[in-house]
Amino acid sequence: MPDHRPKRRIHLSKLYTFSCGRSSLQTEDSLPIGGPGFSRTVYCNEPEKHQETPYRPNYVSTTKYNLATFFPKALFEQFRRVANIYFLFAAALSLTPLAPFSASSLIAPLVFVVGVSMIKEGIEDWHRFLQDKEVNNRTVKVHAKVGNFVETEWKNLMVGDVVRVEKDAFFPADLLLLSSSYEDGVCYVETMNLDGETNLKLKQALKPTTKLHNNESFESFKAFIKCEDPNPNLYTFVGSMDYEGQTYPLSSQQILLRDSKLRNTEYIYGVIIFSGHDTKVMQNTTDPPSKRSGIERKMDKIIYFLFSMLVLIALVGSIAFGVKTRDDMPDWWYLRPDDANAYFNPDNPALAAFLHFVTALILYGYLIPISLYVSIEIVKVAQSMFINKDQQMYYAETDKPAQARTSNLNEELGQVDTILSDKTGTLTCNSMEFLKCSIAGTAYGQGMTEVERAMAERLGKDAVELQNLSFEDNDINDQVGTEMEIKPHIKGFNFRDKRLMNGHWQQEPHADVIRMFFRILAICQTAIPEEDEETGNVSYEAESPDEAAFVVAARELGFEFFKRTQTSVMLHEPGPTLDQ
Repeated sequence: MPDHRPKRRIHLSKLYTFSCGRSSLQTEDSLPIGGPGFSRTVYCNEPEKHQETPYRPNYVSTTKYNLATFFPKALFEQFRRVANIYFLFAAALSLTPLAPFSASSLIAPLVFVVGVSMIKEGIEDWHRFLQDKEVNNRTVKVHAKVGNFVETEWKNLMVGDVVRVEKDAFFPADLLLLSSSYEDGVCYVETMNLDGETNLKLKQALKPTTKLHNNESFESFKAFIKCEDPNPNLYTFVGSMDYEGQTYPLSSQQILLRDSKLRNTEYIYGVIIFSGHDTKVMQNTTDPPSKRSGIERKMDKIIYFLFSMLVLIALVGSIAFGVKTRDDMPDWWYLRPDDANAYFNPDNPALAAFLHFVTALILYGYLIPISLYVSIEIVKVAQSMFINKDQQMYYAETDKPAQARTSNLNEELGQVDTILSDKTGTLTCNSMEFLKCSIAGTAYGQGMTEVERAMAERLGKDAVELQNLSFEDNDINDQVGTEMEIKPHIKGFNFRDKRLMNGHWQQEPHADVIRMFFRILAICQTAIPEEDEETGNVSYEAESPDEAAFVVAARELGFEFFKRTQTSVMLHEPGPTLDQ
């Protein structure tokens, strides 16, 4: 269907105060295209040409097992436990005449314990499969020839397909950005799922492809890409594109990675370069490892100790039995020593002692607590269920509860051994609030910072009480205080000072400097305003939370940034008097 969405004509050079980093002018000869590791070719908008040498499909799987590998891998996992190995050995011996009781009394508990653990592993892997299915069944618009874009599932996408991704949607594969809703072909990308960064990244398409701004323009679109082979490097890309008789170099500036999200941009068009497990995010993932918790490893040590005690008891008993058989057995006529079998033969006491030793290992086997493993498995499953339903671990902003994908490491939660960090942002929630400011040499804002709260708690003082005292000391009247308490909390704004609030800043000695201060806060930024059509409230999409906090603070203090054009930034600001 024709795309009637209005074009957002915003020029990058007039909108942003920094360069977006266009690809450096490299010639094709300077790129190692065609050499080892750089042999991938992509026919844009012609995925059928890849059928001769098919690339991997876009279906992804993060499960630990499949139908063919479940039993061998799951059995291997179970017999990594020392107790299970012992009971397997005992169960094999129970099939011989050496067993002091029936084989079923040993085989049944072993089958039950191993079976319960394998069922638990299977259920957890089934949940991984369902999560993979949900991702693979997501839909995106793909070009279906003659300029039409139709909805299709991610798993059906192929290398060379041209897709259209809408705002706030995830990219289904590694894409080459062709164009966007902005005339300059720029878009914002959130890579939180890749590197944990909440700051938005700026991407820009090649200038020749920015004209492909609607569905109909792709009816005759053809291009040929030569680039690097699949690799796990998230921040580098080497390639070239032949388009309309010209060759253009490609870099990471044009690449949109799978699992990153489109933000602040109505839509983008892109062509799939890497799909499925060839994508960079999947290249960085490894097969689910066979992890064992500290408790399991400690249990193995306990089992080793108990098994040593078992061997010692059986050895002492067998030595005593052998000595007794050699010395006293000939005198026990009622046991018919002249017709004794190998178990009680006084002529061969060493053999009799060995057979007694093997029998004792089986007979005293209840010293090894095989049921302990079952108890721990049940406790872990129950813990994972409580984690999934824990309201304190529910994140309301994204409407996501905690998900325990495996219960093997429950007891390891919160046990931090080593922290390797390159910056403080790695250990914080990256949430910024406008709390204090200094204008013309005067400090404003009576709120308490996190450092001040921590210091108060360390000194044994109530941080809330200290903050209330600071408000009283600064003569904040009851009316203003009541108004602030009733007003709902605004994300990014935690500023309190009657000298600046409600337009009282105009009565300050340096009112002109204060006006310029907040005007600069509202203007010098790269945020994009979005107005709610129902309520008329303006919200901001910014590259970083600190930039958003500045714009929100300016808005709450009367300087509302509400519109941006190619050459101007528009805002509402108070008049020269309090009533304007």
